[in-house]
Amino acid sequence: MEILDSRAWKRAERAVCCLPYRRDFYLMVSGQAISSTSFCGRNDLHPLFRGGSPVPDSVERDWIWLIRLGVLRREVDGQGLTERVRLTPMGRQILAHWPTDFPRPTPLLRLQHWLSRHRPRR
Repeated sequence: MEILDSRAWKRAERAVCCLPYRRDFYLMVSGQAISSTSFCGRNDLHPLFRGGSPVPDSVERDWIWLIRLGVLRREVDGQGLTERVRLTPMGRQILAHWPTDFPRPTPLLRLQHWLSRHRPRR
């Protein structure tokens, strides 16, 4: 069981490092839930997101991946799941693991992330 936990932890760490979301994004969703459309409509994206302007569909795909890895979860209201996401306990542990900023991903780390996301083991 510990080996599976170790693999899940490494996949989650790789994703957090390789995806374009900065540490401040994860800190934000640890305290409040946000939807992909409201995230993309923000004026203060530079401290939250690396790269150009995010597109809601792309952000949603990234968030679904982070949900599958256990870093994010959908928020629940009185009527069920919503489109908003929050940080999970595992996501909080990853944030605590890197108290300042995430390490820059190497090309090998990016390749491993891409493979685990697009060519997962069955």
